[in-house]
Amino acid sequence: MTRRVAVTGIGVVAPGGTGTKAFWELLTAGRTATRTISLFDATGFRSRVAAECDFDPAEAGLTAAEVARMDRYVQFAAVAAAEAWAQAELEVADPWRVGVSMGSAVGGTTLLERDYVATSDRGARWLVDPAAASPFLHLALSPATLATEVADRVGARGPVRAVSTGCTAGLDAVGHAARLVEEGVVDVVLAGGAESPISPIAVSCFDAIRATTARNDDPGHAARPFDLDRDGFVLGEGAAVLVLEEREHALRRGAVVLAEVAGFATLSNAFHMTGLRPDGVEMAEAARRALDQARVAPSDVDYVNAHGSGTKQNDRHETAAFKRVLGEHARTTPVSSVKSMVGHSLGAIGSIELAACVLAMTDGVVPPTANLDTPDPECDLDYVPHTARERDLRAVLSVGSGFGGFQSAVVLTRPSTAREGS
Repeated sequence: MTRRVAVTGIGVVAPGGTGTKAFWELLTAGRTATRTISLFDATGFRSRVAAECDFDPAEAGLTAAEVARMDRYVQFAAVAAAEAWAQAELEVADPWRVGVSMGSAVGGTTLLERDYVATSDRGARWLVDPAAASPFLHLALSPATLATEVADRVGARGPVRAVSTGCTAGLDAVGHAARLVEEGVVDVVLAGGAESPISPIAVSCFDAIRATTARNDDPGHAARPFDLDRDGFVLGEGAAVLVLEEREHALRRGAVVLAEVAGFATLSNAFHMTGLRPDGVEMAEAARRALDQARVAPSDVDYVNAHGSGTKQNDRHETAAFKRVLGEHARTTPVSSVKSMVGHSLGAIGSIELAACVLAMTDGVVPPTANLDTPDPECDLDYVPHTARERDLRAVLSVGSGFGGFQSAVVLTRPSTAREGS
């Protein structure tokens, strides 16, 4: 018998506010958190807008020593994990049965870039002043730091893993964590993603391939998934952590089950580093496999959280994928992109979107797609423009697509939805 996976806690640090409450208020109001970049001087860059977090680590409860040790993205994760852990009200009797699974696409770019400038003269020779490097530089260099810091905060001594699958890392970290619970390896996993890529090196990467928007004169309307006038994504930052728990373990201790992670699949398109086949077959196949595992029929999907990055090819690719996997049901299923409001935080966004999906199921509200003024005729589904919508949600599909060909899907179900054969 496969064990069922419950979500018993959520923590979020996102553009627009720290904490789950502020995050959900932003989304349901259809507000955008995109603005001109303030974290560094972006003069001269092609894209000068981003969705930044208004984040004060001291106000969020971090000590000066923690701030000195942690890159910004790890700080986000630590605060989100603390919120999720507190909501779950867990008192762990056996730390060997608690794991961590965290995703990030680019890791500690902020500290790495800062210390590169401090220790080099930009190419003439490498080490100008080795003593200028932070004693914690090695932590920024290791992607595992994200997961180990979260594990240290809760005393998790089970499997701890870092997932780096580009823009699907947040989804994949949760999906892989669910499998640890299903297979009986652990009873509890803290799972999610974190990213703080708003730095010159990361912005330059996306400038170089023209993946980000150049709508610098109107930051609040720059993220435009599925709109005819979209011209690329808005870079974002943030973190989300979910507490995943074996369902019976949660029920025995009287925990509130917010949702269940019922299905997960991840595939590759084996096609192109940044390109997507227009027919959406790989995303559709990932979604089909996740639905099959969840024992949810395509006609029973009540909402789709789209990757919805706002690039020309992605949004058309997704539209084709949804039609392929949902059939005629795609025409009547609400689909939306929260990236229109909080930007695209690379390896964090998948977990941030899953947090939004859990909240959507809990409140019975579908978050909207902001800035969808003139729909692309090739994106002809119900993308919930501008305004949130009340809807009873029993099964939700969340999908992600990443550079490198990654295609992932997670199915969440309402806690009362019993799966046949479980």
